[in-house]
Amino acid sequence: MEIKISDGIVRRVQGGKDAPMTGLAVRARTIANFLPLVCQRSGAKIVHNSDQNYTGIRFETKAVGPVVLEIPTGDEPYRLVQEFIDPDKEGRMAVELRRFPQIYKPQGIAFLTAEFLRSRGFLS
Repeated sequence: MEIKISDGIVRRVQGGKDAPMTGLAVRARTIANFLPLVCQRSGAKIVHNSDQNYTGIRFETKAVGPVVLEIPTGDEPYRLVQEFIDPDKEGRMAVELRRFPQIYKPQGIAFLTAEFLRSRGFLS
């Protein structure tokens, strides 16, 4: 499933009709196709967030908030970011958990992401 966030409004993206076909969206779909069942069961969704200017894969977790694998633009690395529902004590709404370099294929990014989330207790 894909969702699009713009101007604070969350909308579901219909598969073939409204889905963006940018390079980032295609890369996110490719990685999502290789995610293990444990990630798919947790409710992984592809997110196109124009408010915060990222495309990524969002995992609903047992923790305080969802975790998002942000798809990089340019030469930046992939980032795993935990988003908080409410600001923490320091006023942050998100914290970066891990970075992955772009040297990995989509299968590798899917595997590294799933293993990181599973081993840290984010997924059941």
